[in-house]
Amino acid sequence: MQTQYQTRDITLTRARQEASTVFLAKVFNWMAIGLALTGIVAYFFAESGMVRALVGSPLFFILILVELGMVFYLSARVEKMQPATATGLFVGYSVLNGVTLSSIFLAYTQASIATTFLITAGMFAAMAVYGLVTKRDLSGMGSFMFMGLIGIILASIVNIFLKSPALYWAISAIGVLVFVGLTAYDVQKIKQIGEQGIMEQGEGAIRKGAIIGALALYLDFINLFLMLLRFFGGSRD
Repeated sequence: MQTQYQTRDITLTRARQEASTVFLAKVFNWMAIGLALTGIVAYFFAESGMVRALVGSPLFFILILVELGMVFYLSARVEKMQPATATGLFVGYSVLNGVTLSSIFLAYTQASIATTFLITAGMFAAMAVYGLVTKRDLSGMGSFMFMGLIGIILASIVNIFLKSPALYWAISAIGVLVFVGLTAYDVQKIKQIGEQGIMEQGEGAIRKGAIIGALALYLDFINLFLMLLRFFGGSRD
């Protein structure tokens, strides 16, 4: 009898692991689509020269506010959305973020942007693997990193007025640590969602879950990239 229970538990565990793997693949696929859209739009918008007219204009700041609104709206309302709506918002956000991120091509060389992207990809991949394989519960670390994120936002706002180089570099260094930690935490959380039965809730729930998971990882990657760019980016000046 005990052997039957053990066999059933092993089978259930394997099924959950397989479901989690499939769900993770969907999340990473959507994240990759988002990053690809952002990169393509940013490059062509910069190459077209339109970015020079955009940066510094009121429209630039309006677009940033729209982006923030889209992230908060998608995160808060995804459960009540149609899957197509959630997907459209994610794709739209990725494109819009490409427009605003094209401004980095005015400040940094293309070679240094490409190099920093590769460094970011390597660090992101390492922490994603850690989040997948570690047996340690990263919930506590996630909460700590979220508090660090709030601190970075507040310090960045303060430094707009102080214009302190020391604070700028401190924010950048702490930002790298925060988004590295959030990557591992978010990957573990997404893995756990996959193990908890989302694959049994229907295609709509799977799509929305994959989109919100992809958004979290997309934001981790983009923000880590921007923090690293401060260290590795070669100025055009």
